[in-house]
Amino acid sequence: MPKTLVITPTYNEADNAERLINAVLSQDSEVEMLIVDDNSPDGTGSIVERMQAGNSRIHLIKRSGKMGLGTAYVAGFKYAIEKKFDYVMEMDADFSHDPNEIPNFLKKIKDFDVVLGSRYIDGVRILNWPIRRLILSYGASLYTRIITGMSIKDTTGGFKCFRRKVLEAIDLDAIHSNGYAFQIEMNFKAWKKGFKIVEHPIIFVDRTHGTSKMSKNIIYEAVFLVWKLKFQSLFGKI
Repeated sequence: MPKTLVITPTYNEADNAERLINAVLSQDSEVEMLIVDDNSPDGTGSIVERMQAGNSRIHLIKRSGKMGLGTAYVAGFKYAIEKKFDYVMEMDADFSHDPNEIPNFLKKIKDFDVVLGSRYIDGVRILNWPIRRLILSYGASLYTRIITGMSIKDTTGGFKCFRRKVLEAIDLDAIHSNGYAFQIEMNFKAWKKGFKIVEHPIIFVDRTHGTSKMSKNIIYEAVFLVWKLKFQSLFGKI
């Protein structure tokens, strides 16, 4: 049976960590979970360590400080490649991504190389966001599609599943982006390498516990990254 690793970066997610891990692992006996914790002051890492002691399906990477979402996922991807997981998923810690969708991703990944959880197919599928943030997110995806030529409708979403071969084909050491930009970059590089990508409709629910990690710097990084990717592609450097 194919083995799946769900990777979740955390920073101050003590309110969510235990519930999320239990919810993810309950989906399938072949699903395992990796928490990449950036030395959370609220003790998130300690919660995971306690759970890990009694369950071999729970994995933990503890980092020295807050180093960003992109580098956390890259660390997780390298771990998944090293341990020979077949499928590798990205998932937020705050329950904005529904763990009950995991079986749907695993069903679709059998026929594709990348499955992207999409908030913008079959309508707008977001709950509890202020209109300003919705416009920002949708606009970022539209902007990315126009500049890069990708046909993906939700280019910035963070709920997705890769076959291991996709991650092996991408130079992970060359990825330094975070937030929106990281998601765009991974999608773009998988797309340029000709992997089969499908969008799967999800309902995104804004977090109810903890605080959002969104910042202006994350937005600015994404704005400039799409041009960088476009020019790299034109000169054959993807």
